[in-house]
Amino acid sequence: MSIFLAELIGTALLIILGDGVVANVVLNKNKGQNGGWIVITMGWAMAVFVGVFTVGAYSGAHLNPAVTLSSVLTGGLTWDQVPLYWGAQLLGAFLGACIVWVAYKQHFDATADAEGKLAVFCTGPAIRNPFYNLLTEIIGTFVLIFCIFYIAAPGVELGAVSALPVALLVLAIGLSLGGPTGYAINPARDLGPRIAHFVLPISGKRDSDWGYAWVPIVGPLIGAALASFLFLALK
Repeated sequence: MSIFLAELIGTALLIILGDGVVANVVLNKNKGQNGGWIVITMGWAMAVFVGVFTVGAYSGAHLNPAVTLSSVLTGGLTWDQVPLYWGAQLLGAFLGACIVWVAYKQHFDATADAEGKLAVFCTGPAIRNPFYNLLTEIIGTFVLIFCIFYIAAPGVELGAVSALPVALLVLAIGLSLGGPTGYAINPARDLGPRIAHFVLPISGKRDSDWGYAWVPIVGPLIGAALASFLFLALK
């Protein structure tokens, strides 16, 4: 399997299961409706586990532009490889979100809450304040990337990351830091599905909140850079 295909498939699986659990909880007439935050965070953690476990041997299972950036900054990848990873991650996230829409089409139609429909696809702040929203995404992604470096040790190669510890790490971040912004901690995870929300013929949808969309892109990239620089300083 090529790196591009592996990252595409892994990220698509991540979004199918991650956005899927949100759809199950927030959309009407689902068996998991009103399952709550614990169900969502557990579902996202298992989504990470499945994505990483499935394609880790082929691409290192970055599934996240922030992880790819951290790998470049610490010498695991070169800059010319970044478009390959980022392009596959974004496309995979978009396709995964489209598959969730197909799977839950009847439930989207049965739901009047336009905010809930948007939440299936992408993150949004509980209290809208760009500075603090950005800071929250920086902190969450810093924890993710910094801990991944040590999960991957020895050798400190992201491709050696074990799926289960990373899934548990994502679960911890969601439970402890996810409340303010929905813990995107992954630009592709947010942008790809947001584009899908924009283009899909979803009944009764609102706008895709493009005014907020920069936060879950910029925040994770800054957090990844800071974590990488601290890791290098501590080596």
